[in-house]
Amino acid sequence: MTNSQDPITSTIAETENYLAWKAEEPDGETTYHLELNNVTLHFFKEEWDEILQLLEIIVDEEL
Repeated sequence: MTNSQDPITSTIAETENYLAWKAEEPDGETTYHLELNNVTLHFFKEEWDEILQLLEIIVDEEL
């Protein structure tokens, strides 16, 4: 049975070693999570948008 206080989670992307997922929290906030081996980074929406912007810059620089 699902508790109404449990977040609703979904996978954004996954590789053999890494996982990105998000959680729709009961208070209406969406949180984002990066699991990188034994480290998990947690982000609120504004932080997630900024980390995506940073990663885009990194990818553009590497091309």
